[in-house]
Amino acid sequence: MDLISPSISSCSKEHQKIYQQWFSFADSDGDGRITGNDALKFFAMSKLSRPELKQIWGISDSKRQGFLGLQEFITSMQLVALAQAGNEITKDTLSSADLASLNPPDMEGLDTLLAKMKTKPSPKKSDPDLDGTSQPQRPSANWFSSKSTKKIPLSSVTSIIDGLKRLYIEKLKPLEVTYRFNDFVSPSLTNSDFDAKPMVMLLGQYSTGKTTFIKHLLQSGYPGAHIGPEPTTDRFVVVMSGPDERSIPGNTIAVQADMPYSGLTTFGTAFLSKFQCSQMPHPLLEHITFVDTPGVLSGEKQRTQRSYDFTGVTSWFAAKCDLILLLFDPHKLDISDEFKRVIGSLRGHDDKIRVVLNKADQVDTQQLMRVYGALMWSLGKVLNTPEVMRVYIGSFNDKPVNEAAIGPIGKELFEREQDDLLSDLKDIPKKACDRRINEFVKRARAAKIHAYIISHLRKEMPAMMGKAKAQQRLIDNLEDEFAKVQREFHLPAGDFPNTEHFREVLSGYSIDKFEKLKPKMIQAVDDMLGYDIPELLRNFRNPYE
Repeated sequence: MDLISPSISSCSKEHQKIYQQWFSFADSDGDGRITGNDALKFFAMSKLSRPELKQIWGISDSKRQGFLGLQEFITSMQLVALAQAGNEITKDTLSSADLASLNPPDMEGLDTLLAKMKTKPSPKKSDPDLDGTSQPQRPSANWFSSKSTKKIPLSSVTSIIDGLKRLYIEKLKPLEVTYRFNDFVSPSLTNSDFDAKPMVMLLGQYSTGKTTFIKHLLQSGYPGAHIGPEPTTDRFVVVMSGPDERSIPGNTIAVQADMPYSGLTTFGTAFLSKFQCSQMPHPLLEHITFVDTPGVLSGEKQRTQRSYDFTGVTSWFAAKCDLILLLFDPHKLDISDEFKRVIGSLRGHDDKIRVVLNKADQVDTQQLMRVYGALMWSLGKVLNTPEVMRVYIGSFNDKPVNEAAIGPIGKELFEREQDDLLSDLKDIPKKACDRRINEFVKRARAAKIHAYIISHLRKEMPAMMGKAKAQQRLIDNLEDEFAKVQREFHLPAGDFPNTEHFREVLSGYSIDKFEKLKPKMIQAVDDMLGYDIPELLRNFRNPYE
């Protein structure tokens, strides 16, 4: 499964030096990124038409980040060279071309400009490494640690993600802190939450092939992976890119500022002792992080309670993940009470869920038809949605498909289903920026509704006597209070939080200590959703559109 761009790895060292020099020249502010205005000036020297340059930018900035790093810049230059040679501008053209022997494109007047630049004494810019890991310090790196309340100008923002960081610090976080959103719904975001790679979580009962699925995609095992017919994975394992193969304990990974897992400390040491990070160098892991989970308990095992909140942890990861795979096998179609609670905790993330019927070559075609029907029936009783969930059928392991059981038609079906699932996975890095925006907007709306609820409850409290009774009455009748807030502010009922969870957290607070409604804060978030985010997207769209 090839997700990485071949540009740098298949480019000669001589050409790499040329492209690096060009990149430094085009990157006028030295931040390691080429944005719209820089691109318009530099790419104009290629003398290609605007529609051609629009295509080149679209293919190079496949993740829709709104800028080109060095890797993406080299891809764009190779596409320019191919276009100048009369080739069609497509991804297939790039992948089929002999990039090692492809000469840099003809950029009219560039050599003269580079020669002038060499004669001028100028402050040294630090070029990013070829692997893209070493980049100059950007302003956004200090936004989360800075105590200054000074506004960050829009001109300092060099990507969509940087813009979201700025908007979060200036407009959304003050609302969250004022109304304790982090205690009720989700911990405050950190720098690493915005910069984290896309995540894919695998959920299912034991021995449904979760670890084998990851091994199949990586074409190798990862540190700490155990596979067997018995419940082998007894912990949450984050499989991510790293310089060497090693396992990092949960308590260590949760306190690392550059990792997006600090929020897991709220689940306590009992969970962190069952959490680990497996790092290994792998091209796929440079784009996607996988979350392997313990097998969901079924039958008698449910009587043995876990030492941590399993459902709460899966809910936390679900909010961070870009894709959630629910794995079943033909012999484990029953949905246990714990699995039902886990699927229930995914509420609000229905668009991320995909169902995988794994090990489907263990039954013949007729049995597979019945198994598929039974699975859909089971899911229909648990997933409260009128839409049909997408189910991928296949056998996701390194063994050849059992053609004797499923026949040639079944083999062709499995191959097409596997291609569809891999296509879904390939799209994750490309859609990562869109997903960040989507999750940010969802969070902003949730924070607004939370502020309305908290301020409403505060308003219902008496000024002097009977505070304890009033608080208990409000907690007991929380559904009615939610309905009042919904009617007063014309809010959609589906956006309100889970009543039981809200009641549980609320019982630990004194409602009269909460803040009253602050319209200016609400207006700031409305402005952010109505004006700032659309403006941000306009600024970092394809410059040739």
